[in-house]
Amino acid sequence: MTVAAHQERLMTIIQGPHLSEKSHIVAEHNQVVFKVRTDATKPEIKKAVELLFEVSVEGVTVINYQGKSKRHGTTKGRRASWKKAYVKLAEGSHLDFIGGD
Repeated sequence: MTVAAHQERLMTIIQGPHLSEKSHIVAEHNQVVFKVRTDATKPEIKKAVELLFEVSVEGVTVINYQGKSKRHGTTKGRRASWKKAYVKLAEGSHLDFIGGD
């Protein structure tokens, strides 16, 4: 993979912040929660966060969520599977998606 292609992949790893009650609780412990690509690895997530937000990352924990089977009348369907990453920021680094003081 060329350097340009690798940089482009890193820019698409993070799909957005995952805002929930639990993500607000872990934010007090200097962690941030992101929704990421399902094929992303921990080192890629770490590099992507450091590249996009210019912060230092200590560690990454990922959780894979399987899509639920759903039914509406006689029509069956399935929600998409997705991946969530808990990113522990180094001391002195800070990200704030809520916009509070």
